[in-house]
Amino acid sequence: MINSIDIQGHRGCRGLMPENTIPAFLHAIDLGVNTLELDVVATKENVVYVSHEPFFNHEISTAPNDKEITVANEKQYNMYNMSMEEIAAIDVGLKPHPRFNVQKKLAAVKPTLASMVQEVEYYLKNNNLSPILYNIEIKREPQNDHIYHPEMSHFADLVCNELKELDILDRTTVQCFDVETLKYIHTQYPDIDLVYLVMDTNPFEMNVNNLGFVPAVYSPYFKLVTPDLISYGKNKGMKIIPWTVNEEEEIISMLDMKVDGIISDYPDRLIEIVESRKSIR
Repeated sequence: MINSIDIQGHRGCRGLMPENTIPAFLHAIDLGVNTLELDVVATKENVVYVSHEPFFNHEISTAPNDKEITVANEKQYNMYNMSMEEIAAIDVGLKPHPRFNVQKKLAAVKPTLASMVQEVEYYLKNNNLSPILYNIEIKREPQNDHIYHPEMSHFADLVCNELKELDILDRTTVQCFDVETLKYIHTQYPDIDLVYLVMDTNPFEMNVNNLGFVPAVYSPYFKLVTPDLISYGKNKGMKIIPWTVNEEEEIISMLDMKVDGIISDYPDRLIEIVESRKSIR
């Protein structure tokens, strides 16, 4: 890892390329990330897809024949109820992003997890590159079971068994905001390293106690990181990897607190700052 910091490309490299697409992941590898961070959803047909939402977000999606996907109708494009053919027909790379104005535009679709990993592994091998790590978020919300995704245990089983089949378990962490999902995987798949995603303001000790075990990684919104959390993580043998850290002053603040890794939409910025700090020591 660069300077012992785990540099994770958020959704590939969302600030630079269309999120959670194969071109974004390959570009992140070229930039020099250690870990590809991504999200997964699942359909009724038991296909696991790389996607942040279980529907086609209006900010990034264009339906066939340039049909407009809007805030009002985006949830009608529910991937859980869609076929592979229907999902493949919607572009997620050409629409200008309202918040990432330097993001390159190109034709792209939401890949299955299997196709994404296969493309990445082929790219690594073909270019004689070192193995990459994966940090995969299961996008489960209890109230959406059987509406936008399978029920919890089935969803978790789908993802974990696919990771086994793809033979990347030893290079993968599974992350989730949902405590129930993390507890289930901890019991059923004890060899998988788990990441507890956090965005609430509860004391971190309370969150870990509520989880019932010490996860491999505690991953809070970056503004929740404090020196006390860093000390707690070290005492527990638990890494602290905040999300999503994009601006220079934010990156420097996290590095100064000695986090174990950083998730960023702009891994190029992160790498440049880490390298510059290393060169002046």
